[in-house]
Amino acid sequence: MIKVAPSILSADFVNLERDIRALREAGVDYVHVDVMDGLFVPNITIGIPVVAAIRKITDLPLDVHLMIDRPLRYVDDFCKAGADILTLHVEADTEENTLAALKKIREHGVKAAISVKPKTPAEAVLPYLPYCDLILVMTVEPGFGGQSFMEDMMPKLKTIRAYIDEMNPGCELEVDGGVNEKTGKVCIRNGANVLVAGSAYFKADDPAAFTQSLKA
Repeated sequence: MIKVAPSILSADFVNLERDIRALREAGVDYVHVDVMDGLFVPNITIGIPVVAAIRKITDLPLDVHLMIDRPLRYVDDFCKAGADILTLHVEADTEENTLAALKKIREHGVKAAISVKPKTPAEAVLPYLPYCDLILVMTVEPGFGGQSFMEDMMPKLKTIRAYIDEMNPGCELEVDGGVNEKTGKVCIRNGANVLVAGSAYFKADDPAAFTQSLKA
């Protein structure tokens, strides 16, 4: 089953509650929350208090993507704030600390996930795959919304799908970056089952129709 996760980075922050409440009516599956610290990526967005506030206004699963340096320091707080899925970048810390963070996330009953940036090879996910409920492949350089889709990430996506099918079939495979009706289909053909859409979703004339077109 294909799932859609609108990224609230592209929502209207003045009317964030309105936009988040409207997601359920559009038939989406997750709320994708991009957390950036200005260190791991060159942008600063939202943090723990905003995740906790969002948790109070929706029962949709919160798919929280930590684009932050040394995330082990904060996984407890984000889990307590209400994340349902918590994604760490493999590039953000040592393998030892990343594995410890994944363990902590699971101890909270939260789904643990990792993400890889475009220049990171597919095999980088292998040490973590047994401990993951989701793997996120970035199809843009993380840090800003509205970038163009990198179709040259599709071989990596296909390779990671093969790893998942062999080692952890219950793990989901997500893509984030430049996803629209056309590129979403390309991602699905290459093994993705969760599509993060930011600008394309929030700029759509009919978000519900856009969502259904991705799932069709």
